[in-house]
Amino acid sequence: MRLLLLLFLAWCVAATARAAPAEIHVFVALADNATQGIAPVPAKIGNGDDAARNLYWGCDEALPPVFRASKEWKFLGREAGPKPAILERLRFAHQSGKWQVVADAYRGSAIRECTVDFFQALTSEEPVERLPLVAYLGHDGLMDFALPAEAVTRRGPGRQAIVLCCISERFFGPHLAAAGARPLLTTTQLMYPGGFILREALAGWTRGETAAQVRQRAAGAYARNQGISGKAALGVFSVEAE
Repeated sequence: MRLLLLLFLAWCVAATARAAPAEIHVFVALADNATQGIAPVPAKIGNGDDAARNLYWGCDEALPPVFRASKEWKFLGREAGPKPAILERLRFAHQSGKWQVVADAYRGSAIRECTVDFFQALTSEEPVERLPLVAYLGHDGLMDFALPAEAVTRRGPGRQAIVLCCISERFFGPHLAAAGARPLLTTTQLMYPGGFILREALAGWTRGETAAQVRQRAAGAYARNQGISGKAALGVFSVEAE
């Protein structure tokens, strides 16, 4: 009887683990005129300590409002950041119940810490099934500083990565390779990393589309937002070779 009880409990634990949604962790470095090497934006949206009005968090095209407006994602709630560098954390559940987006808003002055945390998530010991995709959105801090050595100390299990910042293929690419990450979507040019790009990329990823199809989705969203041709928008993005 004791053995049967233990087997039943083990089955319950395994069933619960299978039912829990996998996490897509998104690291957002808030725009900050004072501490980042960005082209200055209006002061109201360029304060890296004000998430509610920040270009990459509070504006209409930023991640929170874009995902709140999406029919595919349900807003679950807001939490206090787990450490001082993170102003707040938001959670969104996919309509399928299979995935949950966890988005962290980092102070603009903590962009280095945000970047390190992004890479450490890619190389963490968390099973790929539980954390299949990690994304970064914001200014490309690696244009301003070298990636600290502690960011990549081991090869990860091969998670996919989305990096939405200027010329991320060049600046993040070698470090993604060192981390054993698979770049689902990176960029080749200066660009605007609006949350709508991530929403469209995930719309394809959650449907099991190829990296090339995800790139097409991202480019379509970017073309509509920027008022440019689809061909020009497609040139902004690169993907892992399939």
